[in-house]
Amino acid sequence: MKLTIYKIVILLGAMLLFQTSCDDNFAEINTNPQVAINIDPGFQFSWVQLRTSGGRYENWRAGLIYSSMMNQHMAALCGYWNGDKYTFNGGYNSSLFDQAYREQVKDMQDLINTLEQGEVGDQTMLGMARIWRVVIFHRLTDLYGDVPYSEAGLGAIAGIDFPKYDTQAFIYADMLSELEAAIGQLGSGGFGSADLMFGGDVAKWKKFGNSLMLRLGMRLSEVDAGTAQTFVSKAIAGGIMTDNSDDAFLEHTNGPEGINRNGIGEVLDKANGFGDDCPRLSATLVNGLQASGDPRLDIFGIPAAGGHNGLPNGLDATTIQDNPTGTDINDFDRINPLLVTVSTPMMFMTSAEAQLLAAEAAVRGWTSGDAASLYNKGVTNAMKQWQHYDASLVIEDATIDAYLAANAFDAANGLEQIGWEYWLATFLNEYEAFANLRRSGFPALTPVNYPGNVTNGQIPKRLAYPSGESGRAPFEAAKSAQGLSNDFSTYMAVPVWWDVN
Repeated sequence: MKLTIYKIVILLGAMLLFQTSCDDNFAEINTNPQVAINIDPGFQFSWVQLRTSGGRYENWRAGLIYSSMMNQHMAALCGYWNGDKYTFNGGYNSSLFDQAYREQVKDMQDLINTLEQGEVGDQTMLGMARIWRVVIFHRLTDLYGDVPYSEAGLGAIAGIDFPKYDTQAFIYADMLSELEAAIGQLGSGGFGSADLMFGGDVAKWKKFGNSLMLRLGMRLSEVDAGTAQTFVSKAIAGGIMTDNSDDAFLEHTNGPEGINRNGIGEVLDKANGFGDDCPRLSATLVNGLQASGDPRLDIFGIPAAGGHNGLPNGLDATTIQDNPTGTDINDFDRINPLLVTVSTPMMFMTSAEAQLLAAEAAVRGWTSGDAASLYNKGVTNAMKQWQHYDASLVIEDATIDAYLAANAFDAANGLEQIGWEYWLATFLNEYEAFANLRRSGFPALTPVNYPGNVTNGQIPKRLAYPSGESGRAPFEAAKSAQGLSNDFSTYMAVPVWWDVN
């Protein structure tokens, strides 16, 4: 839904009371000596949803410069787009960590604490808040590994200035348990119109919660198949997203004060005065779409003068001169501007993802569902989801049917097909695309080996923590437990717990 100007102004005035300075001090991020008393829980929930969608800072750095490049949705010649070449920039690496603990974790924990006390709100509000807390933390742990979790956000509440880092195994077990309990709390009541994603629709929240459980359960497929199967089966039995009306996203607008702009749009929306012109669609993406006759090619990209052409990853202004498919950045596809305005939605999870994950569960023999039917439904929904961005981005049913006929599901190669389609369905949801790539191993990307890369020419496995954490006891313990060195640039080559591919 579109956030009204009135609500934004009141929300901004209320929530700015307890924002802290933007330095790299975890104590100041985690504590809040000026916490506002009796903040309306609806306003607070709206605020956290918007901050989870994020601003230009982290969406540019962790989302685009790193994640979109490392998973090869996009490519760039500019040297500061470090993820294209696996080079290290400490501030870019830590950007999501910094912003999430400053603007999301603390405020969400404060809201949950208020709701648990029962003086305001209701159980449905609490269930929604607990689900959203999982949204925040599963993104953090997927990108960084072990992170502050059980004690995070308790500075003002419990005086814990430097929370311990929990293991990713513990975090995943608790997030799955939290989802199960939170879904059970969803009944009457809720946040109503203050819920900027579903407008308080409890049925949609239940599907969203179960779909998150499916995603998180499947994340454990290679490291703990038994737990994965248990929660995947629970999620599907509970009812997951089935069509595009279930898709979980936040609408955005261009103002006021920039508080509700899409953070990706704040980087790439040239029409509204932003516009970093470095990224292009990657050769991996464009070539794959062309090979399969995928109609999404014309949705994702604006072709160069000579037709659709993807930029290979790992090139710069010098090495591009030896590239046979184009020697100038303007020889390659730009991202369709309709997808990256400051007013376009920010996707958190789609029915396409849920259906494709259910198809994977069927391929693995974990459920009795028909893998081919679920796959076809997932692809169909993925083709249609772009209408959320602009009504003109329509792919006709006949075109989708023709694509499915030409690229029929083959159970023998089912995991690879599902992995490819999931990668396409998560275009612009780059944190998730990067996570599932590492978990599944699909699509099988060819890494780059640019001079000065920090991963020995292998696709990175995570981002690095803020350097300001060095020397603090909780971080030093987590660093040792994960086998990390004192050189933060080396972290990008170290897999997180669930990544054993």
